[in-house]
Amino acid sequence: MANILELSNLTKTFRGGVVAVDNISLDISEGEFLTMLGPSGCGKTTTLRMIGGFEYPDSGSILLDGQDVTDNPPYRRPVNMMFQDFALFPHMNSAENIGYGLKIAGVSRGEIDERVKRMLDMIELPLMGDRLPSQLSIGQRQRIALARALINNPRVLLLDEPMSALDAKLKETMQIELRHIHDRIGITFIMVTHDQTESMIMSDRIIVMHAGRIEQIGSATELYDHPHSAYVAEFLGTSNMIPATVTKDGSSLMARAGDLSIAVDDDGSGIVDGSVRSLFIRPEKIRLLGDGGVAYDGASVFTGKVKELFFSGNAVRIDLDVGADRPVMVHHQLDTGLEQAGLPTIGETATCSVRPETVRLFDIAEVAAVEAEGVGA
Repeated sequence: MANILELSNLTKTFRGGVVAVDNISLDISEGEFLTMLGPSGCGKTTTLRMIGGFEYPDSGSILLDGQDVTDNPPYRRPVNMMFQDFALFPHMNSAENIGYGLKIAGVSRGEIDERVKRMLDMIELPLMGDRLPSQLSIGQRQRIALARALINNPRVLLLDEPMSALDAKLKETMQIELRHIHDRIGITFIMVTHDQTESMIMSDRIIVMHAGRIEQIGSATELYDHPHSAYVAEFLGTSNMIPATVTKDGSSLMARAGDLSIAVDDDGSGIVDGSVRSLFIRPEKIRLLGDGGVAYDGASVFTGKVKELFFSGNAVRIDLDVGADRPVMVHHQLDTGLEQAGLPTIGETATCSVRPETVRLFDIAEVAAVEAEGVGA
């Protein structure tokens, strides 16, 4: 698929020497739904604003459809932005808000009316054209803002935290709806969010940003299951990070922490026998074995004493004491039939298994720095 947007060595520094974006490069495909994900201050919004022309880079370039638009103002770019606060004109009704850009561009009244009608139908608010923003719900205002951003047929739509004003239930509905709208119209969407769940539901690819730089780019599955850094592992989802001593026998690796002994796939990173690493395991990748349960072929089996049980509807989190510096968290879905044999109770010993391909080792100093920063807390 052809690239619609190319960012090359973009850097932006604000007053006081604060580096907001630090030499990032990125290719974005035609029709892609791309999300820039990260905490406040990571550089994602500044990058979005540079793409839109609301900020100018100190160095680097932005190519759109092969044309250099780095120094072009927003109105000279085929890009539109949907702002976090929607930015609707309070004195204009919905139809006037949607058609405002066409009116400024000198489009005829008849064509404006026709295109506005199509937009109202697309966002499923055909009877709301005469309503003022104050007469609309938050979700309806969001749809009107989206229609206004799309009516000029931009090549790229930029979305700045589009769900931040919505409550949890409405947010879930709008995430799916926005993804469906993207799939129908087929243009490139670039979204900024700090919400990892939102990014994973909606995106073709996710960019995890940290301190003005790109940590990793990939699909939700790639980032979640195969994080390249401790930062990505901790930022996305929940993880076990347990200091462990690694023993190496040829191409075989074993990570040991207390009574825990886990086989790890060798990633070719040159791990030294006897070194101390941080053992990374997603809690839901650990399989709880009931009475007579059998581990998968090649999986490591371990036991631990149940310290805590936390129920959350259809799942339970079990904290196991394995004699290591930290307990091992296990997330178990209550739909596998194991509960029929009875879950372990506090103080009992539980048996678990984990497959080596689901385990990674990270530099312990890197993990300490990420935890000191409060990532994933």
